[in-house]
Amino acid sequence: MLVGYARVSTQEQDLSLQLDALHAAGCDKVFTEKASGAQRDRPQLQAALDYMRGKDTLVVWKLDRVVPTSTLDFFFLIR
Repeated sequence: MLVGYARVSTQEQDLSLQLDALHAAGCDKVFTEKASGAQRDRPQLQAALDYMRGKDTLVVWKLDRVVPTSTLDFFFLIR
């Protein structure tokens, strides 16, 4: 299953471009969030990861939607 995750940094920004891309990629379920990239606590990202099983794949529009600040953040996400 393809599980999508879309995030924008402010309430004024629009998720449409990301959602269109995730649906076009064939995502069966999409989690969305409006939260600053500097904010480590992202409940919807955690919900997406918790939802995933076995061979599911997390799909994002751009990698910076998941890990915007550093390689170290990415390390903590995947472990």
